[in-house]
Amino acid sequence: MEPKFKAFIVWLILNGKTEEALELLAKRYNVNLPKIKVGLPKGHRKNFGCYTAGNETISVLNSETLKEPFTILHEFYHHIRTDADKRHKGTEKKADEFAKDFIEAYKSTCLAPS
Repeated sequence: MEPKFKAFIVWLILNGKTEEALELLAKRYNVNLPKIKVGLPKGHRKNFGCYTAGNETISVLNSETLKEPFTILHEFYHHIRTDADKRHKGTEKKADEFAKDFIEAYKSTCLAPS
């Protein structure tokens, strides 16, 4: 996937356009658009975010977390993996790597010296 697309996704999230970012990601990965909600389910209160496969929802701790690319992309990875294999949401390590890859593309594309 091209670095400019990844950088744009991170930029959207940082600028509070998380739903738009998720729409583009869902189209790019050919998966359903996940729902997003503020407030975590019981048992996940120590996390910044979580993904619930049953209702395809990314839940985040608070409204500020909606602007956290790492959390949004990490949870979107679980959405992709669950869509591909209903029994497997992917590992935390792979979800972290997925999110970091987008963030690195943003840093190298948007923060590179001119």
